[in-house]
Amino acid sequence: MTSIVKQARLEPGRWVGLTALVLLALAVCVASLLIGGSGITAQNAVGALFGGGDEASRSVMLEVRVPRLLAAFGVGGLLSLSGVLLQALFRNPLADPYVLGVSGGAAVAALLAMMSGAAAVAVQSAAVVGALGAVALVYGLARGGGTSRLLLTGVVIASACGALVSVLLALADWGPLRGMVFWLAGDLGWALSPWSSALSALLAAALALLVARPLNVLAAGELRARTVGLPLDGWRIVLFIACATLTAIAVVSAGTVGFVGLITPHAIRLAFRTGDHRIVAPAAVLLGGTVLSAADLVARTVASPRQLPVGAIMALVGTPVFIVLLRRSGSRRAR
Repeated sequence: MTSIVKQARLEPGRWVGLTALVLLALAVCVASLLIGGSGITAQNAVGALFGGGDEASRSVMLEVRVPRLLAAFGVGGLLSLSGVLLQALFRNPLADPYVLGVSGGAAVAALLAMMSGAAAVAVQSAAVVGALGAVALVYGLARGGGTSRLLLTGVVIASACGALVSVLLALADWGPLRGMVFWLAGDLGWALSPWSSALSALLAAALALLVARPLNVLAAGELRARTVGLPLDGWRIVLFIACATLTAIAVVSAGTVGFVGLITPHAIRLAFRTGDHRIVAPAAVLLGGTVLSAADLVARTVASPRQLPVGAIMALVGTPVFIVLLRRSGSRRAR
């Protein structure tokens, strides 16, 4: 644990990295607010943010761009933190809510609740149950089988959830079908309470700092955890529930957005050259929000006036990154 504690000290190079991360987040926020397909100039956009400008500009800024930016930062942060927790829990660098079927389980349960006409609170509760069931099923089936079995089980569960979603869509009424399809593909336009997503991400990051030391112990291995007297079963249950809740909030807000929780923790570990969760967890939340906000900006502008699903943009970026990580993981086991 001594080396881990030493890693937590922000050396000059890490201060530079943290500053660069904050500046990147600010730059993406400004670009997301000022750039769009509605033809509003940057001057009008700034004026609308402060209550000036015409009615159309204020409507676009306050009802579209600001809520989508908040939702993107919140959902990206929640998925990134969920990825950090899952990777610490499974001690596997390839674990994330999308790959392990957690997002799929939440989507199936939420879709069932939507089709039954349930209220928003019931939909979110159903998503939590679905996510928790998926992660528990993956862990139970892959327990003791190593990385290959974990990934294989996660892919199978994710595929099964995808098949269930297809069946549910085929049974759904034609009216809300288009909206459901866009939601499942990842659509921030579904985020009805973006402030809730953003505040949830901030609260989750603060709580992650409080449990960073147990996460460091878990990531060091079961033997180390038992040596220091960490109650493994209790912490696993807590992390299961936390991952399920974080993923469910993100899925209800924006549908199934993949690869955010896979990419950002690795990027933070490489950039800061540390595995200490006192640094990785909050930095991953910030980077996850930045990445998803940038993806949403691309989704809104690249085919304007049409909008692409932000989940599709993330999949196009995340798939090659996942392949690289998988190859690196395989080469390390071969050494």
